[in-house]
Amino acid sequence: MSISPNFSTRHEQHFGDRVVRCYRERPASVLDSFLASVERAPDADCIVCEGQRLSYREVADRAETMAAQLRHRGVEPGDRVGLLIGNGIEFVLTVIGILRAGAIIMPLNIREQAPGLRYMLEHSDARAVVFAADQGGKLPPPTELPGLRHRFVINGDNEHSEPFENLLQTADMGLPLPSVNEEDPAVILYTSGTTGTPKGVILTHFNIIHSVMHFQHTMGLGDGERTLLVAPGSHVTGLVANIFTMTHVAGCTVVIPAFDAVEAVRLIAREKVTHTIMVPAMYNLCLMRTNFRDHDLSAFRIGGFGGAPMPESTIARLREQLPDLELINAYGATETTSPSTCLPLGDAGNHADSVGRVVPCGDVRIMDDHGREVAPGQSGELWISGPMVVPGYWNNPEANAREFTAGHWRSGDIGSIDEEGFVRVFDRKKDMINRGGYNIYSVELENLITGHPAVVESAVIPHPDEVLGEKIHVFVTVVKGQELTENEIRQFCRENLADYKTPDYVTIQEDPLPRNANGKLVKAGLKERIAR
Repeated sequence: MSISPNFSTRHEQHFGDRVVRCYRERPASVLDSFLASVERAPDADCIVCEGQRLSYREVADRAETMAAQLRHRGVEPGDRVGLLIGNGIEFVLTVIGILRAGAIIMPLNIREQAPGLRYMLEHSDARAVVFAADQGGKLPPPTELPGLRHRFVINGDNEHSEPFENLLQTADMGLPLPSVNEEDPAVILYTSGTTGTPKGVILTHFNIIHSVMHFQHTMGLGDGERTLLVAPGSHVTGLVANIFTMTHVAGCTVVIPAFDAVEAVRLIAREKVTHTIMVPAMYNLCLMRTNFRDHDLSAFRIGGFGGAPMPESTIARLREQLPDLELINAYGATETTSPSTCLPLGDAGNHADSVGRVVPCGDVRIMDDHGREVAPGQSGELWISGPMVVPGYWNNPEANAREFTAGHWRSGDIGSIDEEGFVRVFDRKKDMINRGGYNIYSVELENLITGHPAVVESAVIPHPDEVLGEKIHVFVTVVKGQELTENEIRQFCRENLADYKTPDYVTIQEDPLPRNANGKLVKAGLKERIAR
């Protein structure tokens, strides 16, 4: 039975001294949201992936078994459990199982490499990790990470690990529901920072519930929606905008393990998908490699996008081939638990240069460098507040003090808000590259590459690309007399960082990088060089 949502709001005090607008009626936790869907639609599809299909009742039963097995092994409420898994049945099922145990979900990007994974597992003091067999070689041995007491491997063998199937063996049922406060952490997502050190962003139940309700409210979602999951489940978009939004509206998550444009369109047709969120590059690939008109896409209503601007030509082609598809731009970040703004329904063609209006319970202020709000239409830094803004970073008071002010997250993005409330984002105050929806902070690459014994200094800049939006271009000054090739730089990066951070273009030179009178690196000249 579908229940009409109540989107009335009121102001409430949260996270100590924050006063934010909240939805008056809301689930107390992400687990409560899921269990309400189990009660409403026990036999409805919850997860579909590569021929496997699990109902809400089946997922709830398996999650309870998994939770009991985790608790039997000493995983307590509030403990961190890592997930080093790609998109698939196991990822979604384990997410719900960890919630059922009262533990904190810690998704890890499978494209991350050993140094980053070790840092995240150690910094979070994770108690357990569930990982795919092909990822096991990147995990540190137990002698180097004794706090990681339990390891579960999927589809394979791994020394010092149990088979994942052990978590699904019959256990004593009747495990009491965990006692959860809505301000308790539900998820920790590690994201690269401007210092180059990953920061563990704390997503509370309160944050996530408001974000899924924002999606439900602004996109007009009802019970029984079906989403195509193409973003990594380890990313805030895949986890919150797809998985948790569906479990909130008793919807189905249709999983495609690896994005393929032709297969994605086939799945949208075959599974009667109503909703997805993709980066613009994915929509472009679908237009290039298939014809939407060759498929029955009558159920496909909501096409969300974000992570990069959608070219007006792409919007025009999508509207021509899919006239009933609502294109909705959403802007947000891990620190805002996904959406801060959403383009209103039916507005993609009218405000193609905008990321939409602020979500119903949110607030965005445009501030100058002195912390003063600017007039409508003027540009400044976006400061974002609301119930979706996280309380801070895990075990990182310095970053909390630097990036949060009176409950506002200082985004580092430069933009404006016009008289009608439409937000535009012009540039990034932070030095970051957006490669097909993946954020790469230049300083992280520069710090690594400059540590190579043959390198004097390096500079990383975005290289425009028609499909991905931006690629990575690194300029490297080498020690005179030293031999260094482009491939050696790429291999050095592959061994130490996630593979999507490997430079696409490498320029090796003996000349020093351009700097101003104060010795500060000037990247504008490098950007001019690649534009010639």
